[in-house]
Amino acid sequence: MQRSQRSDQRADTTAGHVVVIGGGIAGLAAAHRLVTTGLRVTLLEATDRLGGKLMTGRIAGVQVDLGAESMLARRPEAVALAEAVGLADRLQPPATAAASLWTRDALRPMPRGHVMGVPADPAALGDVLSPEGLARIAEERDLTPTPVGDDVAVGAYVADRLGREVVDRLVEPLLGGVYAGDAYRISMRAAVPQLFEAVQEGGPLLGAVRRVQERAAALQRSGAVFQGIEGGIGTLPGAVGDAVRAGGGEILTQTPVLGLTRREEGWAVRTDTRVIPADGIVLATPAWSAGTLLAAESPAAAAELSGVEYASMALVTLAFRRADVEAYEALRGRSGFLVPPVDGRTIKASTFSSNKWQWVADAAPDLFVLRTSVGRYGEEDHIHRDDEELVALSLRDLAEATGLTARPVDTEVTRWIGGLPQYPVGHLARVARIRDEVAVLPALRVCGAVYDGVGIPACIASAQRAADEITREIIATPTLVRGTGSEAGQ
Repeated sequence: MQRSQRSDQRADTTAGHVVVIGGGIAGLAAAHRLVTTGLRVTLLEATDRLGGKLMTGRIAGVQVDLGAESMLARRPEAVALAEAVGLADRLQPPATAAASLWTRDALRPMPRGHVMGVPADPAALGDVLSPEGLARIAEERDLTPTPVGDDVAVGAYVADRLGREVVDRLVEPLLGGVYAGDAYRISMRAAVPQLFEAVQEGGPLLGAVRRVQERAAALQRSGAVFQGIEGGIGTLPGAVGDAVRAGGGEILTQTPVLGLTRREEGWAVRTDTRVIPADGIVLATPAWSAGTLLAAESPAAAAELSGVEYASMALVTLAFRRADVEAYEALRGRSGFLVPPVDGRTIKASTFSSNKWQWVADAAPDLFVLRTSVGRYGEEDHIHRDDEELVALSLRDLAEATGLTARPVDTEVTRWIGGLPQYPVGHLARVARIRDEVAVLPALRVCGAVYDGVGIPACIASAQRAADEITREIIATPTLVRGTGSEAGQ
């Protein structure tokens, strides 16, 4: 295991013990970062598995992702972590990124040249928008500036500048696909910060989008925008967990944390079976859990965390005989399609896994695997339907979109209840207040999808920030280190 990457922080911390609460990718990334500094780490996960929303499963005997399936490679954190835990030779870009929009009763090529659906060139939108929608975009040059203040909803701002059709047909399926949210509520500052900064500079929105694209191009590293992992992104948590153990860390599943108590020096972490002394704590849990655990020691932070809302969704994975789908032109060479909510369909997206990921095609050459997603913030009734009905609804929409009438040989429905935190206007101000309150507590930090982004690299970056801050605090405050090593197992 590589320890040299954090050698700048390696000090006399061998007696320091940090408890990481939560075994999703954020908690695992924090634990991994901490063990590389020489601190002793115990990770506690309430469920019987690691990984959170990163999970693999089997369909028709083939291992596939049943949660997140790719990670942004333009940010370095996720790819670097995968490489650090021995997965470098299994990283794999998509075989195709040719996506479509299912809108206005047809599959239409996804327009190029946009930032989360906000276009730079209206000429690329002729197949997606109506003539009226295109005409509305042209009116922007005559509009007075729209102030954004400290924050603004993406959908509201874009609709004001370019018309609602741009939001409903483009921004909603793209931005909503990431957050399972409502573009008219989602914070531009939190969800699309580069665009927010460009908009603050003034001028037309189309010009701001072009500036974002130019800056991104100047910073673009070579290689794919996204990466997957052979065998599934869901294999990353296990590899990180193995690396944590190899570095001397302890990982305990089925170990819910019931309470946190400050001691004269350090913390007491109460589980259902014991009390674990700790010099530092990383809380890598959803907002509701973090709020409950902080209620006694930081009521203000707990109150802020209680205000974070979540969206739930379901993934329906389907396996077909490849011979049964080869005749459908709409399934060839495409990675899948997105569905604007305004079109009133049940599914909001479909990924053609056997086209998108070469490793899926290689693992099951006689099968064609795809998946659909159902549910978003405010529209979650579908996820409470039984599995058979969700499969039937997905097949109905797939038939209308692609003509596919074949019957699957296997199906799997995965529900992610409270899976994605929402980032409404003012979210970053809420996060700042939470962190300010938590910073008052000795050697305790929070991390995860609530704070700095819901993508895998953002979660990892959040975790590494928390780990680094705790490491610095323990190094700088020797009294925090009280030799808890012999007590942790009691």
